[in-house]
Amino acid sequence: MASLVLLLGPIRVGWARLGRIMWLPVVSILVGVATVAVSISWDAGLRLEVTPAGLDQAAQLAVRAVAATLAMFTLACSTPMIDLLSSLRHARIPDPLIEIASLIYRFSFGLLESAGAVHQAQEARLGYATRSAAMRSASMGVAVLFLRSWDRARRLEAGLAGRGYEDALRTLEPARIRSTGFLVSSVATLAVLAAGSLGWVVLR
Repeated sequence: MASLVLLLGPIRVGWARLGRIMWLPVVSILVGVATVAVSISWDAGLRLEVTPAGLDQAAQLAVRAVAATLAMFTLACSTPMIDLLSSLRHARIPDPLIEIASLIYRFSFGLLESAGAVHQAQEARLGYATRSAAMRSASMGVAVLFLRSWDRARRLEAGLAGRGYEDALRTLEPARIRSTGFLVSSVATLAVLAAGSLGWVVLR
């Protein structure tokens, strides 16, 4: 609930955008919940059963999964990636792990841009006019994306090696001003959530 309030309130994601980014995780969660709620027995052939214990476990799983997903989206929608990487470096996370995360993040946008360009080019050539043509175009598009990603990674590796790269690329960090009010409110919110969760577990 707290993540939902933050997303729709201060972060200003909006219901429409939240629905667009949440529908795929929700579908995945529903599939997992369904497998937990329905039990299979082979005593007298294949038999599907829905028990109260299974429903209770499925409900708990759904609540936790949705809460974790909303918390992840709250972090992603409110904190720039550069700040996350900087925080990881201050937390003494090994530099190779941070660089891998940074490269994956940057490559994702290039991959999406390339995928969009390939898809538009195939549509302009009626590559999705029929089912067989769509399957052929999709397979060719994946192959092109793989080759482009491989070539881009190879050129990046050569460029880094030419600059004497070993473990990390150090860059200047901009000066940041800490907000005391924000820190206090964040700690207070976390304390309230932790106390409420602990109280709910004890009362159960």
